[in-house]
Amino acid sequence: MFSLTWCSRRSPSISCMGSTAAMLRAAGVGAGDEVVVPAFGNAEVAEAVDLVGALPVFADIDPASYCLDAASVAAAVTSRTAAVVVVHRFGRRADVRPLRELGHQNGLLVLERGEADAPDKELVRRRERAAYLDARLKGVRTPDSGDGHTYQQYVVRVPGNGRPDRDAFARALRARGVACRIPVQTPAHRLPRFRHLAWTLPETERAADETLALPVDPALTKREMQRIVSACNALGGLLQPAF
Repeated sequence: MFSLTWCSRRSPSISCMGSTAAMLRAAGVGAGDEVVVPAFGNAEVAEAVDLVGALPVFADIDPASYCLDAASVAAAVTSRTAAVVVVHRFGRRADVRPLRELGHQNGLLVLERGEADAPDKELVRRRERAAYLDARLKGVRTPDSGDGHTYQQYVVRVPGNGRPDRDAFARALRARGVACRIPVQTPAHRLPRFRHLAWTLPETERAADETLALPVDPALTKREMQRIVSACNALGGLLQPAF
């Protein structure tokens, strides 16, 4: 799902459908241009920028929403910047207002990449299960529920700080029958293809090392939700939160 904010400088007659690369190419973005993108997530967006011949410039994320941080984006903008690609993450929308303002100020294309909308009944059930976990989980940091979170993924933080870290926590949960997953295995700026681009992204690094997605599927029964809470809390008691 795509939406587009056009902030002068190029023709606005671009469809909001299609791949990131196709939209950038249609906008005239190419060799010599820079495009600001998030590193937290899969590398598809950065690869799309590379595909059109432009240079991906990585900006840091807001630690609550896991979406691009406006101040970090502003710091990354140069005279060669042509566009910003905003990715809504885990069902939590990015704060696009300051990014649109930045686009207007600098004549940049601001491209939003969203997630598929869940049916209303599914959304209600996901939010119910998220609220259940919010109220009962201990020893982990639960998601920020702001801005109409749809909980495409229910992502918690598991701090390391010298005690069982996220990876050990995940292995222990799986041993207890909880199908958790690491939502972002490797942020794009750590991949060999982009590692030569030196970026300091402290919130991205921290999120990549601490985040864990817990089941929040609409089909989960109350007994299964209780199992998730019981398993997490038994392990979470070993952790000293460092938030």
